[in-house]
Amino acid sequence: MARDLFGRDQRNKVDEPAEIRVTDRRRILLDADESAETLTPQEAPNLKPSYVEELEARTKAAEQKTLEVQARFEQLRKQLQSETDETRRRLNRAADERAQREKGDFIAALLPVLDNLQRATDAAAAGSSAEVIAAGIRQTAASFESALAAAGVKPIEAVGEMFDPQLHEAIETLEVVPADEGKVVVQHTRGYKLGDRLLRPARVKVGRHTGKARNVGEK
Repeated sequence: MARDLFGRDQRNKVDEPAEIRVTDRRRILLDADESAETLTPQEAPNLKPSYVEELEARTKAAEQKTLEVQARFEQLRKQLQSETDETRRRLNRAADERAQREKGDFIAALLPVLDNLQRATDAAAAGSSAEVIAAGIRQTAASFESALAAAGVKPIEAVGEMFDPQLHEAIETLEVVPADEGKVVVQHTRGYKLGDRLLRPARVKVGRHTGKARNVGEK
C-alpha cells in the first residue's frame, strides 16, 4: 500500500490537476502608459547664451517693425497714387471745360460777322447801291477783326518793315531805291499770330535795288 511522506494512505486520493495562474499583461501595459502620461517630461536645458537670445529677440522685433513700415509705405503709396489720379482727372476736366468756354466765346464773337454778311447779301439782292454794299462789307470785316483780336489773334506788320523770313513770305521783288532795299513794299495777304505762334506768314513783295526786279520764281 502506498503511503505519502507523512504515512497517509494514497489509494483513494484522486489525482488533481495543477493550478494554472494567468497574468493579464494588457492591464500592466495600460497602467504603465497611464503612469507615463502623468509624468512631467524633463525640459531640455537651454544651451544658448543670454546675449544670443537677446539678439534673436531684437532681430524678430526689427523684422516685425520692417513689415509694419512696409505695410504703411504701401498704404501711403496707394493713397498718393489715388490722389494723383484724381488730381489729373480734375485738371483734365478743368482744361476741357476751359477749352469749351473759349470755343463758345469765339463762336459767339463771330455771330455778328455772320449777321453783317447776311445784311450785305440781302442789300445786294434788294438792289442797293454799291456804296451801301461796300459799307456793309467794311463793317463785316471790322467785326471779324474784332472777333480775332478778342481771341488773341494779331495781324503781322508788313509794309515798310524789313523782310523777315520768320514772318513774311516773299512772292515777288520790285525795283526800289537803295533806301528801300530789303523792305516789304507790297502786302498781298495779311499774316497773323496767336501769341508767339505764327498762324500764317504775310505774303509780300520785297524791294530790291539791282536794276533787275523780277518774280521770285524766275531765274
